[in-house]
Amino acid sequence: MEQFIEQLIEQLIEVMRLVVAAFLGGVIGLERQQRHKSAGLRTHILVCLGSCLVMILSYKLYIGVQGLTNADPARLAAQVVSGIGFLGAGTIMKEGLTIKGLTTAASLWVVAGVGLAVGAGYYVGAVATTALSVLALTYLPRFERLYGCGPSQVSMGVKSIDKPGQIGRIGSYLGTKNVSILDIKIDDAGKNQLHISVVIDLTDRRILPEIVEGIKGIEGVVDVIVD
Repeated sequence: MEQFIEQLIEQLIEVMRLVVAAFLGGVIGLERQQRHKSAGLRTHILVCLGSCLVMILSYKLYIGVQGLTNADPARLAAQVVSGIGFLGAGTIMKEGLTIKGLTTAASLWVVAGVGLAVGAGYYVGAVATTALSVLALTYLPRFERLYGCGPSQVSMGVKSIDKPGQIGRIGSYLGTKNVSILDIKIDDAGKNQLHISVVIDLTDRRILPEIVEGIKGIEGVVDVIVD
């Protein structure tokens, strides 16, 4: 009976680790989802959850053969670090002069590490990494816009009502600010709405908040999100 209780407690701890991994991965994935990235909430949750499971499995397998072989308990988990690169590469796209998806690929690599940490029981490191990642993804772009640093090419996601001439209105406004449009892509967002991805070239990023507010002021524009 005592052995059964110990096994039950151990299994509950493993389930708890999986739940924590799913939550932490979802925290980072939610930020990517809100920015309409190719890898969003579900992808980040699955990556973090899978990494956690692999780490738990690696530990369980090692315990089963401990003292019988010189097996490395980190060997199975190490494959996650290299293997996640293939998934991350799928989020990187070159569109014209712009390369998109590098930040999302990096966030996938980070959540894989978070999942491994949770699976190994390093909760403090996993939570701290998640918090720092969200801060970096959320506030560093604002810092770059405030001080005019960062790359001159800026990607914006414009959510707008589907109405004739809307692209022209956005383009005309950007023209009044002497902003060059490098690339533009239109996707159906449903409910009679469009998601317009615009890549612009800014010589001074400090005027970006003004441009965002100006686009928001165009009739029919619902929201503007800057990558």
